[in-house]
Amino acid sequence: MRRILLTCLGGLMAGAAALVQAHAHLVSATPADNSRLATAPERLVLSFSEAARLTALWIQKQGGEKQKVSDLPADPARQVSVALPRLAPGAYTVSFRALSADGHVVPGEIHFALVPP
Repeated sequence: MRRILLTCLGGLMAGAAALVQAHAHLVSATPADNSRLATAPERLVLSFSEAARLTALWIQKQGGEKQKVSDLPADPARQVSVALPRLAPGAYTVSFRALSADGHVVPGEIHFALVPP
């Protein structure tokens, strides 16, 4: 009986681990989180652990208003590239939402500063 219980418990734990791993998550970003840049980036590149579709993206300069970025790619991909508006020196926060293949919403933020030489 104990062996059956342990086998069932092990199966439940493995299943739970598989569910946790099933959602897409951000692997890397360019510009990188907390980076300091000498020149303004023209594009934001987000790399996910699995294909995801970017559903919303905003950029906000510190002290400024949040600006919605449009023209997002329509198809899911592991790497998503989006053109950024022209940026002035300052600190920025990029907020995004992506939808993974399993329907899970993946929110995130990237922070970077544009500090010309």
